[in-house]
Amino acid sequence: MSFIDFFKRKNSGDVAKGRIKLAIQSDRTGCSPEIMEKIKNDIIDVISKYMEIDSDGLDIQITQTESEAESGGKSPALYASIPIKKVKG
Repeated sequence: MSFIDFFKRKNSGDVAKGRIKLAIQSDRTGCSPEIMEKIKNDIIDVISKYMEIDSDGLDIQITQTESEAESGGKSPALYASIPIKKVKG
């Protein structure tokens, strides 16, 4: 995240859409919105050390997937779509 990103204003529709998305994800996975936000911020921090990314376009989801283990059932899976602007040298 660049310094200028802190001063960008998001419209209220984008903010509301993001909050609803977090609420739906937390219901489906049992992961609180606060934990989802912490995960997102940690991923941004780590990847930003090596690449310049578009944090506004970042999409992180925790979903339930069919387990390949003998026990079967479902297990959580983390999916992340991270737009990369450039790799740091």
